[in-house]
Amino acid sequence: MKMEAKTLFDKIWDDHTVSHIADGPDILYIDQHYIHEVTSPQAFNGLNDRGIKVFRPEKTLATADHNTPTINQDKQIKDELSRNQVAKLSENCERYGIEMFGLNHPKNGIVHVIGPELGYTRPGMTIVCGDSHTSTHGAFGTIAFGIGTSEVEMVLASQCILQTKPLKMRITVTGKLNEGVTSKDLIMYIISQISASGATGYFIEYAGPAIRDLSMEARMTVCNMSIEMGARGGLIAPDETTFKYLKGLKSFPGNYSPGDSFKKWEKLKSDHGAKFDRELEFDAGKINPMITYGTNPGMGMAIDGNIPVAGESGIEDPESFLKSLAYMGFKPGMKLLGHPVDYVFAGSCTNGRIEDLRAFARVVSGRKKAPNITALIVPGSKMVEQQAIREGLVEVLKDAGFDLRQPGCSSCLAMNEDKIPSGKYAVSTSNRNFEGRQGPGARTLLASPLTAAAAAVTGVITDPRELMS
Repeated sequence: MKMEAKTLFDKIWDDHTVSHIADGPDILYIDQHYIHEVTSPQAFNGLNDRGIKVFRPEKTLATADHNTPTINQDKQIKDELSRNQVAKLSENCERYGIEMFGLNHPKNGIVHVIGPELGYTRPGMTIVCGDSHTSTHGAFGTIAFGIGTSEVEMVLASQCILQTKPLKMRITVTGKLNEGVTSKDLIMYIISQISASGATGYFIEYAGPAIRDLSMEARMTVCNMSIEMGARGGLIAPDETTFKYLKGLKSFPGNYSPGDSFKKWEKLKSDHGAKFDRELEFDAGKINPMITYGTNPGMGMAIDGNIPVAGESGIEDPESFLKSLAYMGFKPGMKLLGHPVDYVFAGSCTNGRIEDLRAFARVVSGRKKAPNITALIVPGSKMVEQQAIREGLVEVLKDAGFDLRQPGCSSCLAMNEDKIPSGKYAVSTSNRNFEGRQGPGARTLLASPLTAAAAAVTGVITDPRELMS
């Protein structure tokens, strides 16, 4: 009897379904649980109030990242709330026997950066974290998604979660990316085409030659921003690029060794003829360096283009569109090239990996930081920081007038000291440009590390291709 063709998503989901509730959600087993200091305190309080232990503490990994300072990490955190949250995470992990990489630990960093680089994230897994950008781990062929605080408590208590199975979308990207165009531009382009809500209710599988050509770090960037078009998550089938990355890791957690896992992982792909609820296709050759002009990630355009005019195709709510432009200090139809910038942020779980620092250094090498720019160059982890030192990237940055800060979420969000002042413009390699995301009144323009570097040395929004030889 011929078996039904299944998507990669279905294969992993079905393999982890403990049971199905009639007319309700599935009980899904979770292989790996990540926690940090922001969304875990209430969950631990819930366990404590009910006298419940963590069911499988070895399946949870903790790190401090959101509230951590990116300078003087050896000193006390200034902000009391941030200090208390980090301290509480350490206390809870010690109490419940959970491994934690706190400040100054050689494995500390942003949760979605350290998980893959330390071998905790592996193909075929189900992964959750109390953080929306958990979808980053989908780059390895996993079902990875963010959960709320009550669900964090549920996973700690049972290693399972109640979830309704989402719809499935496949986005195929044909062709090849042009010089100066990155995976960040690719995903920003897709979001600009289908809007910040265009994938609501779906889990996305990315496919096609342009996706297969991406490095693992570039794939993580793509999957990271799946959330910014409303998707539940995004994943990419593992292939030789995935296996090479995993074979290159120095260690895996506990006593785990990949061994014969690679043979099993080779089968993790959608079957020929598998049905998706929606299919989209894009040509990578049509993508230019991108930048956002508004207050949601769907408001993006080619860097050498013009801001749309209300009434044009894709502008569904003219009133909201104009309100967003007013917040940003922009007008319909205007160009952004040459517009002055105040801050540049290179980092985050979207673009805080070694490849991102290499790209930034490539553009600034032999040049100098513009005098009007305040730059925050932040590695995603201690391991990234150390590799940047070993490769000489720190010296390249210093020669150009930049300093490499210490790991953390930094200026991606206003939960730490790295805030953008009200009214100031920041070209940011992070994932969200909501009002106040980087600080009250801050004006965020999302872009790739190449575009951020170009702004950092020119002081204005600049097409990075103009500075690349």
